[in-house]
Amino acid sequence: MITLYTAATPNGWKASVALEEMGLAYRTEAVNLMEGQQHTPGFKALNPNGRIPVIVDHDNHNHAVFESGAILLYLAEKTGQFLPDDPLKRSEAIQWLMFQIGGVGPMMGQANVFHRYLDERIPVAIDRYHNEVRRLFTVLDTHLADRDYLAGSYSIADMANWCWVRTYAWSGVSIDGLDNLRRWKNSIEARPAARRGVAIPHKIDQEALLRGASRVVTR
Repeated sequence: MITLYTAATPNGWKASVALEEMGLAYRTEAVNLMEGQQHTPGFKALNPNGRIPVIVDHDNHNHAVFESGAILLYLAEKTGQFLPDDPLKRSEAIQWLMFQIGGVGPMMGQANVFHRYLDERIPVAIDRYHNEVRRLFTVLDTHLADRDYLAGSYSIADMANWCWVRTYAWSGVSIDGLDNLRRWKNSIEARPAARRGVAIPHKIDQEALLRGASRVVTR
């Protein structure tokens, strides 16, 4: 049994989607970020950085794993699923996982801050992060032109990138004209396990999310 400490964010969904896709038994502990539960001593004993998600593998000496990318790798290695055995294909999947961790996630996160959460509008910052997110989306779109998934077969790299890309409208970035990216996004959206994963710890109304996206950029 695994305990997942999480919240309804793209990084949180990365862990729950992987757990659902891999068919692992787990229970969920919702962490209220607005109340600062991630900063309590009990939570920081699991993750000194005070961030979700965290898993505790009770079948493996109550081993705790934090950082969403590390969780995906741990679960893939634990189950032997969604990470290729072939060294070259494995390397390719890990590269695209790191692409999300080092690029897509941080840039979309900053786009959210400047586009959504700050009271003060700072156009140069908004444009900077919108443009960079769109550039990263174009990289994904180009790579997906001749393949169904990022590393050939469906992998943790797809799970990680999809959990962020699917929230493009909230970041204020359009995927118009990125037909390969849209096809890939929709194909994962159609997976029952992926849909279950993004309803953890509670379901977010995606239509309401899209209606809230008042400003998008396509350049």
